[in-house]
Amino acid sequence: MACMSEVASQFTDAGGPYLYAQETLGRFAGIAVGWLTWLSRIAASAAAANLFKIYLVVLVPSANRAALRATAVILLIGFLCAVNVRGVGAGTRLSNIFTVTKVALLAFFVGSGFLALAVRPELRVEPARVPTSVADWFEAVLLLVYAYGGFEAAMIAAGETRNPRRDAPFALLGGLGLVAALYASVQYVVIHTLPNAALSERPASDAALHFLGPWGGPFIAMGTLIALYGYLSANMLHTPRITYALAERGDFPGIFAAIHSRYRTPHISILVFTALVVSFTLGGNFQWNATLSVFARLFGYATAAVALVVLRRRRPNAEAFRLPAAPVFVALALGYCAALLSRVHRGDLLVLSLTVLLAFGNWLSVRRRRPVAD
Repeated sequence: MACMSEVASQFTDAGGPYLYAQETLGRFAGIAVGWLTWLSRIAASAAAANLFKIYLVVLVPSANRAALRATAVILLIGFLCAVNVRGVGAGTRLSNIFTVTKVALLAFFVGSGFLALAVRPELRVEPARVPTSVADWFEAVLLLVYAYGGFEAAMIAAGETRNPRRDAPFALLGGLGLVAALYASVQYVVIHTLPNAALSERPASDAALHFLGPWGGPFIAMGTLIALYGYLSANMLHTPRITYALAERGDFPGIFAAIHSRYRTPHISILVFTALVVSFTLGGNFQWNATLSVFARLFGYATAAVALVVLRRRRPNAEAFRLPAAPVFVALALGYCAALLSRVHRGDLLVLSLTVLLAFGNWLSVRRRRPVAD
């Protein structure tokens, strides 16, 4: 994120990692990062839908059956698809409602958890210490990257902000601090109120059941469902517009730039994204989709670190944010990405390889055409 802060401060156009890769490493790198970004958003959305299925069982026990879970996923994601096809205004309002509700419920969970620990010390649980291996740490860090990832999406639309060169570094680093504080608080409440938290499929609702009573579990489960559906809603709004923008620039198959004749929305991009999210959700589980999304986005993160080096050589006097000790951050970023990518599983590698092959075919078909300016 620190590397991306400096790189983002040198651009005023929209595009994020795709743009940084294209401008510093060439058109194929940009197209490949664009495809991998799309894959990461599909898999991340599918992982959220998988979690939605898990928490839905708390409120609707019959949803434990595979057929009902599949039906629920298709209907819920299909509804978001229909809302966004009908217009960006409806999709934005729905996303905003879910976002506000999600933050309010997380704040309630943290606040009530800290209050319960303060007034009822007997609730406090000391986490069990268990032996861990290097492989365990890698698996945990991959899921953490899933939880903290997605900040690059804000840079995709950076060209629409008032002063992206000034605002991007502050937004990225400030946002990281706020999110870290919130996530750490949630984690603290869970592990100090829920015995054997690591064994729970639904730790937030199970923890609330302990410190809020019988109504707490279902209430937090409902809040989690709202949060997850809000996440899906936001992705349904933003991700199809990534493929639309890439297609409009001539760097993605032209069909993704199609506009609905009545609603004036990128309906093909929305429909394809919906179909892929449903397929990944029904075909995989939370951990597979979450780690696949991480492996896909790590390429964009590594590209941002390389772009920092390239831009410092090309524009030594650029009017931009300057990251202190930049070589150290670049080395740490690349080492971090390489270490995590070394844990890629066979199934993930197959999907990543297929995505890169599609990107290569895409590049072959457009390499002689100049990109369309924004």
